[in-house]
Amino acid sequence: MIWLADRFLARTLSKMSSPNPLLRLEQRASEADQIIEYLKQQVQLLKEKAIVQASVREEKKLMVENAKLKNDIEELKKQLLEKEKKRGVAAVAMPSSDNSVECISKPGPPKPSEPAASASPAVAIQSPPPRDEGKKKKSEKKGGEKAEKKPAAPSQEEAPVDVSRLDLRVGRIITAEKHPDADSLYVEQVDVGEASPRTVVSGLVKHIPVDQMQNRMAVLMCNLKPAKMRGVVSQAMVMCASSPDKVEILDPPSGAAPGDRVTFQGFPGEPDKELNPKKKVWEQIQPDLRTDGQCVATYKGAAFEVAGKGVCKAQSMSNSGIK
Repeated sequence: MIWLADRFLARTLSKMSSPNPLLRLEQRASEADQIIEYLKQQVQLLKEKAIVQASVREEKKLMVENAKLKNDIEELKKQLLEKEKKRGVAAVAMPSSDNSVECISKPGPPKPSEPAASASPAVAIQSPPPRDEGKKKKSEKKGGEKAEKKPAAPSQEEAPVDVSRLDLRVGRIITAEKHPDADSLYVEQVDVGEASPRTVVSGLVKHIPVDQMQNRMAVLMCNLKPAKMRGVVSQAMVMCASSPDKVEILDPPSGAAPGDRVTFQGFPGEPDKELNPKKKVWEQIQPDLRTDGQCVATYKGAAFEVAGKGVCKAQSMSNSGIK
């Protein structure tokens, strides 16, 4: 652009001696128009370049939002399945319309004055029964409903408080770095077999070097209610053997993969979708979580086990609490 201006100045000076001032002015105006057009083109190119850079930034932002949306979709799918299961239990517990007819038409104890009452269900439905008999049939109907409701499965909050209520899974810590606002915390990205990794905050900085946190297998509890820790939301908890002066991450058995369920012999229940903090389920279970004499992680003597692959262990900490 500088050389173009110099060129314009040189042409202007060379033409100042022209005998025709009007022609000289027209030429200068034409050259000025060319320079203006060139500058417009350069401005347009700069605008297009800025738009491209903004598009790249927007694309990266959309990729992050897309990953979050995938995670939200998975959570909504789980909630939908849970609600469908609950609806299925309710449908089994409630009597059908056919059952109601049978209850109404079911004959009571035979009475001499009412021999026709038990002759035909259709007649029993069509003809209004006496008040006393109607009361008896209502009580029979209610009794039948209560009897059918008894086999219904208890809700999660009514289930026994034991280790089966915990959603313990094998996970792989993909990356770990120090929390930007807390010297004692790591912020980890952990694969637990879902569409996208979970963010986990752990107070392990004083016990485990950061290089030993990278790309390592672990056991995670995945149904704690997400909690914000110094500004970062933690979506799970790394399970560790723990004592006042030492902490070790529990190792899954060889061959275990992210998402594998950790189970306990003798405790066949299903985990809660999300533990209710008010019910203190974790607080009641945690005191019975310990490593045994061989460093195997246990609950009331039952090992942390991945079906067909083995048990979960601490590296060296025996007879220690787990949290």
